[in-house]
Amino acid sequence: MPYKVFLVEDEIVAREGIRDHINWQAAGLEFCGEAPDGEIALPLIRAIKPDILITDIRMPFVDGLELCRIVRGSMPWIKIIILSGYDEFSYAQEAIKLGVTEYLLKPIGARDLLKALKKVTIQIEQEKRRKESLRELEDQVKDSQALLREKFLLELVLRGTNAIEALETSRRLEIDIIARYYLLIFIKAVLGGGNARQFDYHAYQKTKSIILELVDNYPGDIIPLTKGLEETVLILKGKSSEQVKRDGYRLSELIKDEVEGRTQCLLTIGIGSPKERLEDISQSFFEALASTRDVVGEIRVNGSGSETDKVELPKFDRSAVEKYLKYGDRADFNQFFDTHIQQFGQTALHSHIFMNYIFIDAVLATANFIDDLGGDVNKIIPEIEPVERLLTRIQTIDQIYEQTRVILIGALDFRDSRASGQYAKMISRARDYINSHYTDPGISLSAVAEYVNLSPSHFSAVFSRETEETYKEYLTRVRIDKAKELLRTTALKIFEISNRIGYSDPHYFSSVFKKVTGLSPTEFRTCVQTDSNEAAKTEFLQKTTGGL
Repeated sequence: MPYKVFLVEDEIVAREGIRDHINWQAAGLEFCGEAPDGEIALPLIRAIKPDILITDIRMPFVDGLELCRIVRGSMPWIKIIILSGYDEFSYAQEAIKLGVTEYLLKPIGARDLLKALKKVTIQIEQEKRRKESLRELEDQVKDSQALLREKFLLELVLRGTNAIEALETSRRLEIDIIARYYLLIFIKAVLGGGNARQFDYHAYQKTKSIILELVDNYPGDIIPLTKGLEETVLILKGKSSEQVKRDGYRLSELIKDEVEGRTQCLLTIGIGSPKERLEDISQSFFEALASTRDVVGEIRVNGSGSETDKVELPKFDRSAVEKYLKYGDRADFNQFFDTHIQQFGQTALHSHIFMNYIFIDAVLATANFIDDLGGDVNKIIPEIEPVERLLTRIQTIDQIYEQTRVILIGALDFRDSRASGQYAKMISRARDYINSHYTDPGISLSAVAEYVNLSPSHFSAVFSRETEETYKEYLTRVRIDKAKELLRTTALKIFEISNRIGYSDPHYFSSVFKKVTGLSPTEFRTCVQTDSNEAAKTEFLQKTTGGL
């Protein structure tokens, strides 16, 4: 869209000259109107709302400076170019005070005016971009604030949070979390008939809107948490245990009646027990969640069923994922899944919020791990897509297993390819050097690091990460394995073996040997000889008895 220019000039010849001798279209401008003085110009300017105003200073009735004052006060976005036939400093001073963009002296040629107009349009463009950036930034801040609030409430509800940390975070996010008692309500919507696999966006969206509207209008103090359309969690705050229990049940009945009367959805609602401490909010949530298992369209209060009295909090350990990504192997996945994921299966299938929570942790841990290795997670594991879309395909434990396996094994393959490409050769050279020089009592980490052209600290970190044992542990293992061989196959004395494997102090060697094997060198040799004698006796008896 071209920027609109309005001209105010009392001299008709000058006014027509500017109007007719400027190629407005070529300059990206539109000449939108003119007036002989400020009084006539004002109503036109208010109606047309130009981007740029060109005005003379000396005019009858309302002069240029007065016009500038009025325009600046009511339409501050308009850029003003003043034309003056008087080279007087006082006019320039006043124009600057009024925020005039350009001050040009008559006579003014078309080229100079176009140059001034170009400067003004550039300024308009810059301000426009700044405003757009500011709006984007404000939107980002709002979005970021909303995401941070959601993340905080999810952590509070699903994981449990230290009270001091929770209070500090809630203060920063402007969430009033302080109360004497807390009670959690879990609400799950399904389409009529109880078929959880059906999905009707508009029905679920209407359900969510009704719930949030009722919560907003309810006289109690409630913090809602929504993640997706089908589930809502409400944190009720109150002054007494009885009050939050009473409010929780009344609100649940109100929500259920309104939603089921106005939509096609049935609501299953679980109500946890009141808690006094912030860190116990998660316990109330899982009580509410557990009370709704295997029921549809009912309100269940914690304690009303035999199974809900004993609720164990599932604690998903993100650090276990991080450890598996660093040190695990493909062959270890089943054991990892059984130990750290399987136990959450039924709870995750029952609650979209909880499943989302687990997968976000797993996906974030994986993405951070790949990023630390210098990879692009979207290219390395294209299966990682928006979590919401991923979760819609998960209906069984086997599908949880498969999706988790795809994500984690993809990260392990990338890790291993990086290791084989970047460090495998270096590790092999370091091991060869240690295997060749372990007999030297003076062998050191610095010497090995120098041999493979790394600093000692870098070599130590890489060797430990890639081999899962420290340099010292590897050197000790090589020496002790050789000591075992010599104890089995030679009659060398202990001090001789100690010297041959790089220990100048036989007492220290014996101490290290016992720490590693559980036996002293002498005890080890005795056991080996005893085992050999027993084996020889067995072989002799088998030969003499015909194997009977």
